[in-house]
Parts: sequence; C-alpha cells; structure tokens
Amino acid sequence: MDDAPLLAEIARRRDALVGLTQDLIRIPTVNPSGRDYRRICDYLAERLLAQGWDVQLIRATGAPGDCEAFPRWNMVARFQNGPGPCLHFNGHHDVVEPGQGWSRDPFGAQIEGDRIYGRGACDMKGGLAAAVIAAEAFLATCPDFRGAVEISATADEESGGYGGVAYLAEQGFFAPDRVSHVIIPEPLHKDRICLGHRGVWWAEVETKGRIAHGSMPFLGDSAIRHMGAVLEEIEARLYPLLASRVTAMPVVPEGARHSTLNINSIHGGQVEPQPGDTSLPAPCVADSCRIVLDRRFLIEEGLGQVKSEIRSLLDGIAARRADFRYEIRDLFEVEPVMTDREAPVAAATARAIARVLARHPQFVASPGTYDQKHIDRIGRLKNCIAYGPGLLHLAHQPDEWVGIGDMMDSARVMALVLADLLAPAR
Repeated sequence: MDDAPLLAEIARRRDALVGLTQDLIRIPTVNPSGRDYRRICDYLAERLLAQGWDVQLIRATGAPGDCEAFPRWNMVARFQNGPGPCLHFNGHHDVVEPGQGWSRDPFGAQIEGDRIYGRGACDMKGGLAAAVIAAEAFLATCPDFRGAVEISATADEESGGYGGVAYLAEQGFFAPDRVSHVIIPEPLHKDRICLGHRGVWWAEVETKGRIAHGSMPFLGDSAIRHMGAVLEEIEARLYPLLASRVTAMPVVPEGARHSTLNINSIHGGQVEPQPGDTSLPAPCVADSCRIVLDRRFLIEEGLGQVKSEIRSLLDGIAARRADFRYEIRDLFEVEPVMTDREAPVAAATARAIARVLARHPQFVASPGTYDQKHIDRIGRLKNCIAYGPGLLHLAHQPDEWVGIGDMMDSARVMALVLADLLAPAR
C-alpha cells in the first residue's frame, strides 16, 4: 500500500502528540505507592471510547501493592476490524518518584525547543503517546485493515509489573490466539529494536552473630565481621569470574554484555534512627547483618548455576571461618528472554525504521528487565519487542525529557508497522 497518506496524517498530528504527552506527564502516577493509576486510565479510556474503541478498565485485585488506597488499575483498548492478526502496543503508565535535582517542575511537562521535560517523559509516557497517535492515524487512513489494534496502559512496571502486565497475562490478555504481535515503547531510541533482556536474581543474604556488650565484644559474635568476610570473597573471587563471561546477546551498553552483581544494600546491627532522633547508639555487638544482591545473568547461564555460585561461596566461607552462619532468601527472579530478529514484529519494525530514517536499525538487548518477561513467560507469546522514542540513560534522572522529533519518527515507524502487519488481504 501507499504509505504517503499515513505519514502525512502523522505529520498533521504533531500538536496532538505533544498535547497528549504533556497531559500524561501531568498525571503524577508515582510508584510507589501507586498514585493516580485510575485517573490516567480514565483519561485514556475517555479518549479512545470517543473514537469507537472497546475499552476495559481492569484492577489487578490481589496483586502486590494493590489495596483500597492504591488500587492497581490497567486499561486495555481494542479496535476490531474483522478477522485477522492483532498488533498490541503496551505501555506502562507508572513512573518513579522525581527525586532531587530538578531545575523544572517534574510534572509540569515544560517544552523547551524540541524537548518535553518531566518525570516519565522518556520512561515511557512519550512512547505511550506515540503509540496512541500512530494507532489513531492508522485507523483514520487505513479503514480496510484486517484484524485488530490494541493499546494497553499498565501498572507497576517500575516495581516488577505484577499489578500490570503479569496480571493481564494471567487473565489471558496476551494469549497467542488473542494477540499476534506486541510492541512495548520503552525508550531504547528510535533506531534500535530491543529483542529481550538479561536475567535477574535478587536475593537477601543474612549473616548471624550473637549480641553482647560493645565493651566486651569477645563475649559476642559480630555478624558484621562475618559479612565483611562475604564481601571480601565476592570482591576477590566472584567479581573477576563474572567479568570473564560475555554473552552473544546484543546487550547495550557494552559493559552489560558481562555478568554483573550489584550489592543493592547493607544493613547490620542496630536499626537506623528515625528522623529527628538524636539518641546515641547503644553499645552492642551486631547479631545480624543483611545484604541484598542484584545479580544480572546471561542467557548462556542458568538460574540454578547463578544461585549455586553464591551458595558455594558462602559454604566455602563456613568451612574456613569459625561460627560462620548464614541464611539466603530468594526475593525475585526472571530468566533472560530473547525474540528472534526474524520474528514478524521485529522484521516489520526493521523495515519501517529503514523507510522512516533511511538507515538500518540496530538490534539490541536490555541490561535490565521490563514487561516482555511476563508476555514471554506467562503469556507464552514470543513475538514481542521493545521499540520507542527516548534515550534510556535519561530514565529515572532529574530533568528527564523526550524529544518531540524522536516521538514523531517513532510514531511514523509504529504506524508503518501497523500497515505492514495488518494490511488488507488482496
């Protein structure tokens, strides 16, 4: 089909794209605790209902974080045009807290030049807005398409996605007999196609001790000293081992092609004082010390191997160190996922990028996980990619922004993918 009318329609909708992005940023859907989820779902539902979409508002009742004060609301809109495949755009509507260091109102959606500033502008309300505009332009210019277009705005991606895409996948919304292709407009940049992500295992390791008076520490057993031995072993033995491993996945940036381990936090001894508490600490030997491990692993590694390496390290310390005792608790785990670059949605997006940007796309994988994990593992749908406007390194930063020109180009790409995959039968 001739794509000139479709691209012209996108160009006419530039102001609509800017206005939609600003409206979404101005709804402060901060997670945690999950503010204004229903408000943003209602806003999008009203817009799409007026254009003839079938819309559902779905609360993830019982999901982590869902409660009467902060219910986990999701919106799924579908425009069906007879039998055929379905292309689904999934965007998370939650954002992280603004944090410190902003020079602008984080929810003001201020425009400066080609940029719209605000928390979530890049990650990922700009991408969600681009998908909506692409779908609206496609429906306006391609009324004889076959199949269905879906758009979802989902909760809690920033905290694992269990109140959003995971819940919807469990309810069958991403079943392969219902949805054929999925694009998640995460901010990987307009000329990149993200095929998947590394795996992650979060665990808490606790070393045990025995409390005693701080003036007589020999009568106790310091859990902090035991944890020091753990940290020393990780530094000396585990970090060099992880640095030696490299994946064949096209993970960006380059450093993330290696296995990595981040010590997310450490807590030992007495509880931190509350704000305003000026009390001096009591003289005690720490009887507990805990660290949280954030282990990112490669598709070439197995989760069992990842876990056994940590346990082997701890057991080795126990064999050499008197009175060393520990517990390890799983917190969160996700296997790596990877879509084939020849999958229909990836190939169609590559063709569209070449048409819009006059260059071949870069196929990449993400260092961290996003909601593709649930579509792949729970929904059993493999034909899924992440593609959207924005620069990933701006996510969660002060003065986060998204480029208007980048959103326009991404909207053009997504519209052409719709035209490619839902073209009428001839």
